Amino acid sequence: MPNAAPPFIVAIPARYGSTRLPAKPLREIGGIPLVVRVAQRALQAGASQVVVAVDDPRIADALAGQDGVQICMTRGDHASGSDRLAECAAHCGWTDDVIVVNLQGDEPFAPAAGIRAVVRALADDDVPVATLATPILDAAELFDPNVVKLVRSVHGRALYFSRAPLPWARDAFAADRHALPAGTPFLRHIGIYAYRAGFLARYTALSRTPLEQAESLEQLRVLEHGHAIAVQLTPEPFPPGIDTPADLERAEQWLRTHA
Repeated sequence: MPNAAPPFIVAIPARYGSTRLPAKPLREIGGIPLVVRVAQRALQAGASQVVVAVDDPRIADALAGQDGVQICMTRGDHASGSDRLAECAAHCGWTDDVIVVNLQGDEPFAPAAGIRAVVRALADDDVPVATLATPILDAAELFDPNVVKLVRSVHGRALYFSRAPLPWARDAFAADRHALPAGTPFLRHIGIYAYRAGFLARYTALSRTPLEQAESLEQLRVLEHGHAIAVQLTPEPFPPGIDTPADLERAEQWLRTHA
């Protein structure tokens, strides 16, 4: 049995504007706004505090009356969810050693066990950031640039994240790129993070880095500036997040089969 997760806060960045899915936090799945479903998942995971960092009063209105959920109004010009949470941490006055989980506002079916697992990954290591991964079992997924891959050390810390196939199984792929060779640890990154609250402000003060910009992966900024990221395998699958109208329809179907 794994150790119980220590106390933690879940902070959910929720931005009203979205190019592919306007007003995304307010889109409904099974009659419930997306942002409300995400907050409910955070509560189910046992968070001591759930805070939604919003940039529009319409999102706050959708969350009104949700017991155990706090609203933090933030600026509308943040470049990333991490920047939004750094402002939220400053508003809330969290101490530097508090564990804060960044649960994306488009993850309505994030498993509670996965949220607790990323908390334990941070608590069990002397690192400022932790995240999750899951094995890749299909070659098409490995070669898809929309799927973020990662490699980690024998100590469970991230070595690199990439949109490219990673690691490159030289001999196997020279013969066949349609099947994955056995024994090679192909991992897909799951975009949930746990931070020590004090690191949030330090992270947003770090300059953007060449690899971060080349891959369009902000977690590479952490590695390029010399900080470590712990990586734990998720104990349960994370259904895909919501980015498009088609994703909303798939989410409705998922809900009908898992309700």
